[in-house]
Amino acid sequence: MGGLTDDEAFFAARGFGVKIGFGKRPAVLVIDLTKGFTDAQRPLGADLSSQITVANEIITSAKNKEVPVIFTAVRYDNPNLIDAGIWAMKQKGVASLLASGDGHELDERLSANEQDIRLYKKYASCFWGTDLLSMLINLNVDTVIMVGTSTSGCVRATAVDACQAGFRPMVVEEGVGDRSEASHRQSLFDLNAKYADVVSLRETLDYLSGLPTPSVPRV
Repeated sequence: MGGLTDDEAFFAARGFGVKIGFGKRPAVLVIDLTKGFTDAQRPLGADLSSQITVANEIITSAKNKEVPVIFTAVRYDNPNLIDAGIWAMKQKGVASLLASGDGHELDERLSANEQDIRLYKKYASCFWGTDLLSMLINLNVDTVIMVGTSTSGCVRATAVDACQAGFRPMVVEEGVGDRSEASHRQSLFDLNAKYADVVSLRETLDYLSGLPTPSVPRV
């Protein structure tokens, strides 16, 4: 590995980027890996094939330990996009996420089944206007492991809100993606400096495999 960049060294010298570390009771958030975002030909889409592969590895490992897995999707029910608010004015692509279409449906390559938790939202953060907070509290979660898209949008917003709500946000570097590599890299840097731990797939799998077996109650 090379040395720190100038920015990394500057932030580290001022006390940013301190490692939070995984907690004891995680949940996995699979953020917006839906057709509207994973089909590169659609307005909001990008090629997220590698991120889906990583997400599936984490999903499988999490389910082996009975760790909750929550799949999120942006979906608009009003045909005039009234429920998209100002966001519909800022980016026209939200029209591809109407309930009448399939943009809000999970990518078929994901290891998801009907028993998995689905969470529908209207805006970037998975916390905004949803019952995610009460759900995580009810599940006694202290750590939120995040994969999905986009790094600079919904992943970032969710990580910031998770931190503000008192959870340990863990962003899996290989499991998140963006339409812009520059936005992706800058967002990872900023998240790791201020709000979350940017962790590797290997770190995450090792952590999950080291959790108590499902026969041990989650207390």
